[in-house]
Amino acid sequence: MTPAAAVIVAAGRGRRMGRGGNKVFLPLAGRPLLWWTLRAFEACPAIAGVVIVVGEGEEEDAGKIAARFAKIRAICPGGETRGQSVTAGLARLPERAEAGGPLPIVAVHDGARPLVTPALIAACVETAAARGAALPALPITDTLKRVRPDGTVQATVERAGLYGAQTPQTFRRDLLLEAYARARAEGYEGTDDASLVERLGHPVPIVPGEPENLKVTVADDLPRAAAVLDRRFPIAETRVGLGYDVHRLVEGRPLVLGGVPIRHSHGLEGHSDADVLLHALCDALLGACALGDIGLHFPNTDPRYRGIDSRELLRAVVRLLADAGWEPRQVDVTLLAEAPRIRPHVPAMQSAIAADLGLSPDRVSVKATTSERLGFVGRQDGMAAWAVATVARRDLP
Repeated sequence: MTPAAAVIVAAGRGRRMGRGGNKVFLPLAGRPLLWWTLRAFEACPAIAGVVIVVGEGEEEDAGKIAARFAKIRAICPGGETRGQSVTAGLARLPERAEAGGPLPIVAVHDGARPLVTPALIAACVETAAARGAALPALPITDTLKRVRPDGTVQATVERAGLYGAQTPQTFRRDLLLEAYARARAEGYEGTDDASLVERLGHPVPIVPGEPENLKVTVADDLPRAAAVLDRRFPIAETRVGLGYDVHRLVEGRPLVLGGVPIRHSHGLEGHSDADVLLHALCDALLGACALGDIGLHFPNTDPRYRGIDSRELLRAVVRLLADAGWEPRQVDVTLLAEAPRIRPHVPAMQSAIAADLGLSPDRVSVKATTSERLGFVGRQDGMAAWAVATVARRDLP
């Protein structure tokens, strides 16, 4: 098979996710979304080298993920548009494979398509080598409507011959470079790489796409993608961990519980933001994997963690789990406090924790109880929290 290089475009902002930051760094089945994308290209024999394009300033984060993959040749910042990002990636492509042979074929793939298979990548490379281009796509099966600005239907669109495009869109290298050079010269900004090649008058053959090759665009796409990974790579082992934490209540400190700021007369004292719920949860996750406790990894003598948002600590714990081959599956946290009322804040806490763990909110339980005015909790000297976490490990070939 003709060897190929790949450009993984992962510089988007993911605004439709409803979360800040680049979506390719969000957890998916215990690992960053980008990790699953890179894994598919690493496993494809047709791919000899990979360039990753991320947002400005994200190169270090991407590098930590890419460190486990042997085919990564460069990580570079992208531009304001997809076209600018692809152009940046093309400029960093290696001319030859490490074995010395040329790399005449280039596959361009959206980093937010983590479920692409090595088989589809190979099929696109093979077609592009034979015919100059390859576009993975699926025929449209839904009835299509053209809609007016006022939200009413203007017409029904004939769907015969219509396809939904996927990636990796794969081309002869010189053809793709020519397409981008002409687009720049003419100020044309296409929606995908194939549209630029089409403007050259070169035919773009269709390769049958994969229904599971979805692009993670909105928050609901993450659990859908996780379900696919559960089918492909079944859980091999499950463990349970227990966590406990306590903090003193003091005046003049903000109260943060479960990642959510809460108005109250007192806050919790601590080196970080003292989020007792998240600290207990961190310990439960670490304990389940026999990775020590929160004090071992984030000691209160380290100035780097002074005042830190405990959600950052929770995300760091998820990375520690991933490095050891584990992922969160379900958590249950209980707050012990006399005041304030927690129930109105529970949905926001569930959403915050779920986002940081890469879980759907229905796998995050948050509860609160009083101590019936007994002990330090009853006297409102402090708050405590218990957490139980279930983690799992997959057998990844």
